[in-house]
Amino acid sequence: MDLQEAIKRSIQTEKNAMDFYRLAGTHMKDPEAKKVFDVLARDEKEHAHMFFDIYEGKDINSFDQFIAEPPADESDWMTDLRKALNSEFNERQAMELAMKKEQQLEKALKEMAAKVQDPKVRQVFEDNAKSTNHHYQIIESEYARLMGMVHETDIDTFVRE
Repeated sequence: MDLQEAIKRSIQTEKNAMDFYRLAGTHMKDPEAKKVFDVLARDEKEHAHMFFDIYEGKDINSFDQFIAEPPADESDWMTDLRKALNSEFNERQAMELAMKKEQQLEKALKEMAAKVQDPKVRQVFEDNAKSTNHHYQIIESEYARLMGMVHETDIDTFVRE
């Protein structure tokens, strides 16, 4: 696969993630969990735009039109979400699935960054990998809150007691 094809696939992957968070967020009953997924959807759109900015292909005329297209049902993000929605879908399932997807994406972005020679393009992949890791941490924190676990900021308090 050539570099421009990899960038185009990255644009699509980030859109898939955005669509995942938008759709999953509509099924959230907990307002804070929904807010987290809304923020993540917005971030994924920004990630897609970062890749769009370095894409030299002429087959995507408008970023806004591309983003407005319906979700790609064949994407693994949407396939996994639709399977989850067919079961007893809840915030816990959504968070667990999102953490898994973010870990997979971070790994793929790091692997791609390691292969890219162009420093500007490599930086986009690296920046997105870091942001993806941050997404994982956000979801993990929200998951802990939903499950009634001790929040990482309270760990010192519990350790001292």
